[in-house]
Formats: sequence, structure tokens, C-alpha cells
Amino acid sequence: MNLKGKKILLGVTGSIAAYKAAHLTRLFIKEGAEVQIIMSTSALDFITPLTLATLSKNPVHHDFFEPKTGTWTNHVDLGLWADLFLIAPISANTLGKLANGICDNLLLATYLSARCPVMIAPAMDLDMYQHPSVRNNLSKVASFGNIILDAESGELASGLSGQGRLMEPENILDFVIKHFNSDQSFAGKKVLITSGPTQEAIDPVRFISNHSSGKMGAAIADAFAFSGAEVHVVLGQGAKKPKHHGIKIYPVKSANEMYQASAKLHKSMDICVFAAAVADYAPKEVAPEKIKKGGEGMTIELAKSIDIAYTLGKEKQFHQIHVGFALETENEVFHAKQKLEKKNFDLIVLNSMREKGAGFQLDTNKVSLFFEDGSSIQSEVLPKEEIAKLILQGIKKLPVKI
Repeated sequence: MNLKGKKILLGVTGSIAAYKAAHLTRLFIKEGAEVQIIMSTSALDFITPLTLATLSKNPVHHDFFEPKTGTWTNHVDLGLWADLFLIAPISANTLGKLANGICDNLLLATYLSARCPVMIAPAMDLDMYQHPSVRNNLSKVASFGNIILDAESGELASGLSGQGRLMEPENILDFVIKHFNSDQSFAGKKVLITSGPTQEAIDPVRFISNHSSGKMGAAIADAFAFSGAEVHVVLGQGAKKPKHHGIKIYPVKSANEMYQASAKLHKSMDICVFAAAVADYAPKEVAPEKIKKGGEGMTIELAKSIDIAYTLGKEKQFHQIHVGFALETENEVFHAKQKLEKKNFDLIVLNSMREKGAGFQLDTNKVSLFFEDGSSIQSEVLPKEEIAKLILQGIKKLPVKI
């Protein structure tokens, strides 16, 4: 069992999504975890302690003092007992209290006493979830080192549809399993990842771009974050965002913007992964107004874009690791090895557009890893999350630097 022997403290607050705590508890128990539950007073209106006590096989805590038995619930002991404190769902009210150190119930007192990692899974209506005060509180709580499990999109209890649904219990379980199974090999390391496409403006309406979805970059970012790294992602417009809430995102559009953002971060990074699909060329002049249709055709003069990996590769310090990507359609290995040397990479990841299940937009990939010493690793067609793990394993094989 993936969670065998793990001690999970589950906090449940006042939200219509509290009923999902029953399913979540059952999933944890089936995976072999030991579960104790703390409920806020308002949560008692949504689901009974008896239900959760039956499923967890432990008494449910919701007050400091139990008058029927004359016993006192020691919040310090609860906080020290747990390997993980998960609050799911967390309401806007409890989130605000966490962000500001307010301690007026057992759940909050236990949170302030906990020494284990803390995950929080928000659930609220879409307008509440997007309110600046809630966004600020989420950022503030994340800055304390807590892990945020972002709300999912879908139909809400209000009848509206949008982001605000509690992350589904199966997805929460997946995050918890990944948390416990991560090896923390990159703890203390700072990682820069470029991801997604760039957009090179033709006029205020049109641009040149490519089919990159950013899925591979997002998977690599999450893999590093779950392995303990401090991750910074310079993200192209419309690209997939990583799931891990602790990752810092720097949104950009053009190749020049991506370079500027990357250059500011580069010097302080230990590892740089250049996974973005950066445009090789951009319009030499950007029209100030929308270009009107006319004539039988149109000619746009293009100028070479800055090569981000090459430029920063010339500035690479001894302790830094640079990883590049090559997407090729012919003479794949030859071109990848050329880039490995030219751009001062320690490792390059080759994708081939000819391989079924590999390339842009897909959830799977098939890659070859080429190292400076001439060695290589080939993968099968795998989910991009598994390819990301393979790339991290490749980085760990590099000499001395890690």
C-alpha cells in the first residue's frame, strides 16, 4: 500500500464540500494510512462526526474539552502525531485565519502546533475564490511553506460553473502519495524552467507562434518541486501551468520577454531547463495598427530572435547545470548532439516528430537523453510525468554538480 504506516491528520471545515471528506478518508484508509480527523464547529452542520469516526476508525475531534467524558484534547499532541496535516475542504473563513495566525478553535490551534507538512484544499464559490483577499491569503499561506491544492473547475453548489470545486478526492490522494514518495533529491536547489510557446507580434491582433502546449515543461517543474527544489518557471502565453502551488510563475509572450525574465533569474540558479519552444524568427517591424487585408498576398520581413539557451549558455557558471530540448524531424541525433555542444548543455533531450505518441500537445512523449560524455538513455512512449522523472534521473547522473 502506498501510504502504509503514514499518519494523516485531516481537517474539515464548514463547506458544502465537507461530504467529500468521507470518501477521502476511505481512500486514505484503503491505502494503509492511519487517519485522525479534526472538524471545525461549522463543519458539524455539513457532515456528522459519527460518519467520519466510523470510516477513520478513530474518534473525531472538534473541541478542546469533551464534557461527556471529562477529557481534554491536546492540540500539541495531535500536531506532533501527524506526518501530514491536510485541511480539505478549507473555507475562505478558515483560510483567512490561517493567513493571519488567528487561533480560535481546535483545528487552528493544531495547525499552529504542527511540525509536519501542511496541505490545504480550498472549496468555495467562484467569485469568492477569485476575490483579491482570498488570492492574497492563498499566496500568504503558500509563502509559509504550505502546499496548496488548487480548486478545480466545474458545477458549483450555487448553480454557477467555474473554479471553486474541492479537488476531487482521487486527485488529492494522488498528491498525497506523490508527497510521501518523493525523494527530495533536489532539496535546496534553485531551478529555472522555460516552458510553452512564444508569441511574436505582427500587429496588435496577429502573431507568429507554434503548437507547444507547455505540458512537458509543467511536468518537469512539478517533478522538481515534489523533489524539494525551489522552482521558477518562465511561462509562455497559453501554456499549461504546473500543479504545484509553490512554483513561482513568470508569464511572458515574446522570445525577448522570455529572455529578459530568464536572464534576471539565471545567475542565482543551480539548474536551468530550457524546455520552451522559442520562435527562431520574429517580424522585424510590428505594425502599430491592424494590417488590413488587400492584394493577393503579403510579405513579412523576419529577423532572428535571440537564442535564449545559447546566450545564457555562454554565461553558465561552473556549478550550474543546463538542460536543453531538441525537437527534430530529420537527422535527429546529429542535430541534437550539435546543439548539446553549441549551447553548452550538460544534457539534451531529443523529441522526434516522427515518433507516434511524441511531440506537441500530447500527454505522452518518447525521448532520448544525450550527455556530454557521449552516453545516452532512450525511453519508451510514456506519460510526460514519467518522462519528467526520467529527465531528473538523468540530471542526477551528471558528475559532481548535484
